[in-house]
Amino acid sequence: MNEWIDRQLLEAFEADGTNAHRLCTADNGWAERFGRDVLISFRTEAARDRIARDLNKWSESVDFLCARVFARFLPKKNEERETPKRLSGNEAELLQTMATEYHLNYGIDFGAGYSVGLFVDQRENRRFVRQVRPKRVLNCFAYTCSFSVMAASVNAQTVNIDLSKKSLERGRQNFTLNSLSSDGHQFIADDVRPVLRRMARRGEKFDVIVLDPPTFSRTKGGRAFHVERDFEELIAAALEVAERAGRILLSTNCETLDEKALERMARYCLKLSRRAGSLHRQPPPADFPPRTGAKTVWLTLH
Repeated sequence: MNEWIDRQLLEAFEADGTNAHRLCTADNGWAERFGRDVLISFRTEAARDRIARDLNKWSESVDFLCARVFARFLPKKNEERETPKRLSGNEAELLQTMATEYHLNYGIDFGAGYSVGLFVDQRENRRFVRQVRPKRVLNCFAYTCSFSVMAASVNAQTVNIDLSKKSLERGRQNFTLNSLSSDGHQFIADDVRPVLRRMARRGEKFDVIVLDPPTFSRTKGGRAFHVERDFEELIAAALEVAERAGRILLSTNCETLDEKALERMARYCLKLSRRAGSLHRQPPPADFPPRTGAKTVWLTLH
């Protein structure tokens, strides 16, 4: 498998004000675009080299001007993750740059760690948030707050929770990049689970909640989070702070969970909470082949 997007899809992205998307899905790797830069993610050096060679041919065939190429190894364990390495392009150019999605700007940093600042496989879910025009959004595991930027662009208030203060600061910067005031938005550097409990006790409610936890993480206090073991508890806690007709995004990159598993968890938690709801999936992103990218399901409460 070595599928590159065609010129028609590339031009459609440009017309939509989007220059952050996947370019190619191949055996043991893929390539993604962030503005004029490309990031190759690879499991083997052979895959990296093959994608890099094919990138040159593809760029010529569609008249894509590529400034720099970075590459990152896809390890099996999170602790083995490394910052992307530059394969080509101007060494003097800053590692910080910007990409756009549906005319909104997002900061990209090739030197800040394994992830560069925007998960392009969540693009259609972010667009759905804009379509439903929520009043109040709870963004759990917010990272650089891309869902919240989309929500704020349609005047929603947001609460952003993430263990990393640095990621939340990058989220604030994303607001600034779009001339969005961060007034009325909260940025909470904490473990999601106790924050959800505190919110439930205060009677806080949200009409959109984003749950996209890491497969594994550990809090500063040492408590571990395993998505396979703990996601149900997380969904149940989110239901406590969801509005009557609220929507909850369930998302995971865990290889052992699929959309059907997420749906089973959602139905179990609905039964526990004695609430009713329906499930749907957004259309898959056009630049992702089937069964690639994050597994996501929307739960809509009735």
